[in-house]
Amino acid sequence: MSNAFSYNLRQKISDWIFRAQTPETAPVILVQRRIFIIPSRTGYFFAFVLLLLLIASINYSLSLGFILTFLLAGIGSISMLHTFRNLAQLSVSPGKVDSVFSGETAHFSLVLTNSTLPRFAVGVKRTKLRDAEPGFDDIKAHSSTTFLIPMVAERRGYTECGRLEIFTEYPVGLFHAWSYVDFGMRCLTYPKPDPGAGALPTNARASGEGNVPVSGDEEFQSLRAYRPGDTPRQIAWKALAREQGLMVKEFGATASADFWLDYDSLQNLGQEERLSRLTWWVLEAERLQMPYGLKLPDQSWRPSIGQMHRENCLRALALFGKIAEVSNA
Repeated sequence: MSNAFSYNLRQKISDWIFRAQTPETAPVILVQRRIFIIPSRTGYFFAFVLLLLLIASINYSLSLGFILTFLLAGIGSISMLHTFRNLAQLSVSPGKVDSVFSGETAHFSLVLTNSTLPRFAVGVKRTKLRDAEPGFDDIKAHSSTTFLIPMVAERRGYTECGRLEIFTEYPVGLFHAWSYVDFGMRCLTYPKPDPGAGALPTNARASGEGNVPVSGDEEFQSLRAYRPGDTPRQIAWKALAREQGLMVKEFGATASADFWLDYDSLQNLGQEERLSRLTWWVLEAERLQMPYGLKLPDQSWRPSIGQMHRENCLRALALFGKIAEVSNA
């Protein structure tokens, strides 16, 4: 039996019997009605061999053949019980997931708590991808194990984890037991920073105290990725010789400490390009420890600095044009 057929069969069985309301309330206990079990590919082959042994024993009246056939069938039945018990009464809860930038890998966590006997070779994987690489681990008695489920965050906004399959084929691989959980886990994905944005723009400066480095021509400040239109004298030839790619020198000046990063000031760029450039500038302002504000068409954040201000601005950029979950400062 092919893996594709087995996968589709498991999906249909679970969709028919188990219609969970998502997101589910944690913790979820894997009781009898939540666990499904069918023969694995090896199990079907084992059953076929048993059938051949039974036919041969009947045909040739082999007493030892009957004993061997029923002995193996009994062992198979016992293995089915142990496969089921390897998942029964496990407690499942969602773990923490950290925000990432678009293009990075988010790691959703699932916590399995075992309050009885040790469990062996328990696997967890996403159900949306048939060929997803599962994670396996043993769970000791009266302990918890955290499984990390990697997923590439392709677009800004919320990246949904989707339904997860918890499964096992322990002890001998004749049966596949599984259960599904869906806690509605999602990861906040920020826009991908645009290194080509360079240093903070001088026209973003506003009233404030103190001087900080900005774009200018007084002294060298940093390197940025090459953009069409940059002159040859701006290229960092030493960086190119060190095989660091085509980089351009950024020169700086000093300006007032408070900056406004304005979405409407980037008139010649598309929406995603604007958000990527603003994301880069937010990170640069935090790196330089410079108070900055953020202006979007539907909201604004007053100039400030710090981890909370950074997260608020990045969240606003991530959800811009998607859902109205960000309130003004």
